[in-house]
Amino acid sequence: MDAGRRRVVIEGIAPQVDGGRWAVKRVQGDTVVVEANVFGDGHDEVRCVLLYRHQQAEHWSQLPLEPLGNDRWRASFTVVELGTYQYTVCGWIDHFSTWRHDFEKRVAAGGDLSIDLAIGARLIEEAADRAGPSVNAVRLSELAAILAGSQDISARARAAVDAELAALMQKYPDLRLSTTYEPELRLTVDRPLARSSAWYELFPRSTSPVAGRHGTFADCEARLPYVAEMGFDILYLPPIHPIGTAFRKGKNNAPSAQSGDVGSPWAIGVRDGGHKAIHRELGTIKDFRRLLAAAKSYGIELALDLAYQCSPDHPYAAEHPEWFLRRPDGTIQYAENPPKKYQDIYPFYFESQAWRPLWEELKSVVLFWVGEGVRIFRVDNPHTKPFSFWEWLIDDVRRRYPDVLFLAEAFTRPKIMYRLAKLGFTQSYTYFSWRNTRQEITEYFTELTQPELRDIFRPNLWPNTPDILSEYLQTGGRGAFVTRLVLAATLGANYGIYGPAFELCEARPIQPGSEEYLNSEKYELRTWPIDRPDSLRELIGQLNRIRRSNPALRSDANIEFHPVENDAQQLLCYSKRTDDFGNRIVVVVNLDPHGPQAGMVHLQLDRLGIPADQPYQMHDLLADKAYVWRGNQGYVQLAPGVVDSHVFRIHRWLRTEGGSEIFEP
Repeated sequence: MDAGRRRVVIEGIAPQVDGGRWAVKRVQGDTVVVEANVFGDGHDEVRCVLLYRHQQAEHWSQLPLEPLGNDRWRASFTVVELGTYQYTVCGWIDHFSTWRHDFEKRVAAGGDLSIDLAIGARLIEEAADRAGPSVNAVRLSELAAILAGSQDISARARAAVDAELAALMQKYPDLRLSTTYEPELRLTVDRPLARSSAWYELFPRSTSPVAGRHGTFADCEARLPYVAEMGFDILYLPPIHPIGTAFRKGKNNAPSAQSGDVGSPWAIGVRDGGHKAIHRELGTIKDFRRLLAAAKSYGIELALDLAYQCSPDHPYAAEHPEWFLRRPDGTIQYAENPPKKYQDIYPFYFESQAWRPLWEELKSVVLFWVGEGVRIFRVDNPHTKPFSFWEWLIDDVRRRYPDVLFLAEAFTRPKIMYRLAKLGFTQSYTYFSWRNTRQEITEYFTELTQPELRDIFRPNLWPNTPDILSEYLQTGGRGAFVTRLVLAATLGANYGIYGPAFELCEARPIQPGSEEYLNSEKYELRTWPIDRPDSLRELIGQLNRIRRSNPALRSDANIEFHPVENDAQQLLCYSKRTDDFGNRIVVVVNLDPHGPQAGMVHLQLDRLGIPADQPYQMHDLLADKAYVWRGNQGYVQLAPGVVDSHVFRIHRWLRTEGGSEIFEP
C-alpha cells in the first residue's frame, strides 16, 4: 500500500549466493561481516540496521550499519549456534538527522530559526509517541517543549543539537516507510571441523595382523593409536555393510569371483541385510559402537560411506522392484561408467513413480546411523542422484541434527560440483589429484578461493583415493608422495589420504595408463606393513601438528601465490595468514620429484603485513631452522629426500638488542 512512498534502496548485500537462493556457510564462532549499498533519492540522510536471528529465535537482533563511504554500509555479528541463521537489512529516511544537519547550517548562516525549531519540535514529539509510556517518552516531550517554547532562541538552538537528544531520537526511528531487503538471506553454521579437518581412509577388513584373515572392528580399534599418532581428526571407513555374492567381482576387478574372493564393499546387501546392517565378518552393532567410542577417546570421529546403490542380493531388489530401472529383456540395469561395467551394483531409479517412498527410505538410512552416533558421511557419487533429493535430505537431516557433516565425492564438471555445495554438502572433493604444475595449481586454487565460491564450497584435497592413483604418484617415487602431501596439508584446510597405501607410497597401477591400483584393496584383503621404516607416517604427523598450531592453515581464506624465479617453473610459493596477521605461513614446494630445484622467492610483503624496511624471521617448521630475511627476496634450494619443502612461519621484527635482532615469539 505504501510501496510508492518508500524511498530507500537496498542492494548489493554481501555475503549472499545467487540472490539469496542458497545459504552462505560459516562455522561456530565466526564473525559474519555484512555489507550493503543503502541510499535514497535527494539529499535526505539515510539510516540502516542489520537484522539477524537463529532460525529457532522468535525475535530479531539488531545492529546499526556503519557507513564506509559511497553509500556502502557494514555491520557484523558472531554466530554461536549450529543450524541456520537469517539476516537482512532495513533502511529508512532519517527525517530528524536530516533536519538537524540542515538546522546546523542555518544556525551558521544566521537568520530566523523559529520555523525550523517548530519543525524539530514536531519530529521530537512524534518520537515521544513512538516511545510509549516511558521515561524516555517524558524526556522527549520535555525537549520538544523547549524547542517550541519561548526561551532565548540561542538556548533553544543549543538544545536542538544536543547529543542527548540525538541519542534519544536514534532509539525511536520512524519506520513506517522503511525498506527491508527481501528475500531474507540464510546462513548455515557448522561445527569448526567443517572448515578444517584431516581425514584418513582405511578398509577395516584389511586391518588384521594375520595375512589372509578378514579384519574386524576390533582390529580396526587396535589401529586407532596409529591413526591418532599421525594426527587425523576423522577416520573414514568405506561401506561396512554385507557384500552381495551375485556377480561378485574378483581380484583386480575380474568379472568373476573365485573361491574366497571378498568382493567390493560398494556392492551393498545380502538377502537378510542392507544399508542398515553390518558385514558379519567385521562384527556386530555392539562392536561398531565400541569402535565409535574408542575413536572418540582418541579425539577421532568416524565417518561412514553413504553409497546409495545395491547388490542384486539386496532386500530392496526383491521387495521394491519399482525402485530400479528394467531393461527391455526384463533384467535390472546395472551400473556403468563406460568402458567400466559394474554388474555387481544396481543403481536406484530416481525417476520411478515410487520416488517418494524411495526418498524416505534412503533418508532413514542416514537417520539410522545418526542414531548410532555417526555424524559424518562421505557420500559416494552424489552427482548421479537428483539435486532436489539432496536438497531435501540434507535440509531435513540437519534440521534435526545440525552437527551432521556431508562430504561430496563428486569428480564431475565444476558447475555440478558447485551446485552440490549449494544444496548443502559441507565439503567437496576437488580436482587436486590432477593439478600438478605451478600454473595449474595457482589457477585452480585462485578460482576456489574467490569470495562468492568460498562462501559455499569447502574443498577437501585428496592426493590419492582407492579409485585414484595419479600418474604423478605412479612415476614420481617417494618424492612425489612427499610433494603431494605437503601441498594437500597446506593448500587446503581440509584434506585426506587413503592409507596405508599413501604413507607406504603404493604406486603400482594395474596397467600403464590406468589410475586403478594393482591388487586393489577394493576387491581383496591386503596386509599392510605399517611399521616399514620408509613410511611417511612421521612426516604426516608433523604436518598435522603444524596445522593444529597454525590457524592460518586451518582456513582457505587469505591465500596468496608469490612469484618465484625458477626457469623450470618447478618451485611453487604461496602464503596463508589470519585476518589479524597474527599467524603467517609461507610454503615453498619443489614440484619436481626427480631432482633439485633452486630459485629466488619474491614475497609480496604488503599482503603479509610485513614492513618492507624491517628484517623478519622465517622459521622453517619442518626442519626447525630459522633464517633472517631482509626485503622481499629470499633464495631457496630444495631437493627430494634432502629438503623437499619449506613450511615457514613468519615472525616480525621487534627490536635490536645487544647487537642481535629480536623477533616476535
